[in-house]
Amino acid sequence: MKQDKQSQPAREAGGSNLENIAIGATRYIGSLPSLILHTFFFVGIFSLSVFGFTFDQIMLILTTAVSLEAIYLSIFIQMTVNRQSEQIAEVSEDVEEISEDVEEISKDIDDIQEDVEGISEDVEEISKDIDGIQEDVEEISEEIEEEEREEAAEHAKGVEKIERLEGILAELLQEVKTLKGKK
Repeated sequence: MKQDKQSQPAREAGGSNLENIAIGATRYIGSLPSLILHTFFFVGIFSLSVFGFTFDQIMLILTTAVSLEAIYLSIFIQMTVNRQSEQIAEVSEDVEEISEDVEEISKDIDDIQEDVEGISEDVEEISKDIDGIQEDVEEISEEIEEEEREEAAEHAKGVEKIERLEGILAELLQEVKTLKGKK
């Protein structure tokens, strides 16, 4: 395909001289100068009667010239049709390739969309997991705070018991001193 595209301009640019002349003639025939030239030609043919040609001779020359021109015009038209057909075939191939590319891109977009949906689901699951972890952390924090309060309360009770014991010991010591002093 790409090779055809590269060879087409090469053919047109570096084609044979005869081919280049035919392409130029095809372009010229459909132009305003060609119309003017043909008009002068036909006027010139009919003015041959002034130079002594008979009407039959003029019609023979005109018929021959017009027949030859018709042959060449049909060849030029066929060459143009052939070139157009080649270009249409190339455009058709290009459209087909573009269509295939669009299909591939569409499939890629579908795949990407599925991936995005999968990622969205994963994000939702992760979000739920994070919510669960947050709840667990809050519960653990509450448990730790409760344990710290309980430990603080037990510590306070222990300190209170120790203070009572110290008080009792102090009283006992006092009594022991008192008893020792009575002896």
